[in-house]
Amino acid sequence: MNYIWYFLIVISIVFGAINGTLGEVAKAIFTGTELAVKIVLTLLGIMTFWLGIMKIAEKSGIVEFLSKLLNPVARKIFPEIPKDSPIIGDVAMNFSANALGLANAATPIGIKAIEGMQQLNKDKNSASDPMCTLLAMNTAGFQLIPATVIAILAANGAENPTEIILPTLIVTSTAFVSAILIAKLLKRIFPPQKESEVTNAD
Repeated sequence: MNYIWYFLIVISIVFGAINGTLGEVAKAIFTGTELAVKIVLTLLGIMTFWLGIMKIAEKSGIVEFLSKLLNPVARKIFPEIPKDSPIIGDVAMNFSANALGLANAATPIGIKAIEGMQQLNKDKNSASDPMCTLLAMNTAGFQLIPATVIAILAANGAENPTEIILPTLIVTSTAFVSAILIAKLLKRIFPPQKESEVTNAD
């Protein structure tokens, strides 16, 4: 990525020199760096506020409450996992934390869920279907409150930065459902190996 940025800067300077607009290029560089600093400072304040709100939600038990509500849904998405397994709770908690923008809290919970799934995995050298589904869910990036996008819009002077919430909810919901459906479809196309097949492969 650094090489790409370096290439773009060099090309801009070269073309500016050729076209006689090197002064404008230099002015644009200084204006861009000044704007970048302003955006960073604005982001810092807004993100600190939102992360504080999300942390309160975590400490007050809202995340845990949401995870309990999502437990029945998680069992439907992950039928391979035993009903009473704590992995289901970890999956629901991971989803709830991600939805509220608590990525720092969601990551260790997601890793814990994956570790539990690995213990149930018959083929230790390959990711199981539940592991792939959970990864797809996290990659889809479902969010109820897109705090980062709101912060960027506010930093750039948007009149109503929170109007992005509904479009983001629609897009991330579509991506989330699509990720789960595709994971289930691929499971049918590429069925998991039977235990005997795994043993023979070893």
